[in-house]
Amino acid sequence: MRNVFHAQLDALSGGIADLCDRTGSAMNDATCALLQADVHAAEEVIEWHHDITYLSGLLEGDALTILARQAPVAGDLRAVVSALKDLADVRRMGALATHIARIGRLRHPAKAVPDEVEGYVAEMGRIAVQIAGDAKSVVLSRDPERAAQLGVDDEAMDELHRQLFSRVLSPAWAHGTVTAVDVTLLSRYFERFADHAVDIANRVIYQATGARQRE
Repeated sequence: MRNVFHAQLDALSGGIADLCDRTGSAMNDATCALLQADVHAAEEVIEWHHDITYLSGLLEGDALTILARQAPVAGDLRAVVSALKDLADVRRMGALATHIARIGRLRHPAKAVPDEVEGYVAEMGRIAVQIAGDAKSVVLSRDPERAAQLGVDDEAMDELHRQLFSRVLSPAWAHGTVTAVDVTLLSRYFERFADHAVDIANRVIYQATGARQRE
């Protein structure tokens, strides 16, 4: 029975890792669509989000089945509950990538991001994709040291968010209120995407060490 349980748990972790990978791909494509004003690519990201939602729903059903049939306790119960929380985070990551694609689609054929802040947005997209890939790795490896690195990467994302917000609020901003709102929202979407990935990594740390991290 224990072997069956751990096989089910491994399959659940593998599914979550796959979804982290999918959200990273979605974020990469959403960022490219945004910066290139590619409406077709933006629409593909929006459409692909249905797959992420569907697959996460299947995995959530698997997790609930494990709870019902295996009745895990202590550390095993925490692992299943953590998996359910991870699925909620990964769904939100997919939704945030979709929000970015939607802003790009909304402003098409114009670019939503002015040239002077395009570098900030491109770097935030790069970090977001990297963090999603790292989240996939730590879900599979359960390595707390590797998981802790996501928090370091998230600090770089937070700093970019602060810098970009300062640019938007500067008296030198010459792109109007609508663009300011777009850029502020985009920055927040990238930041929250990374935060959800860090929350997944923090649960890996907790399960391995018993030390609670920021949620």
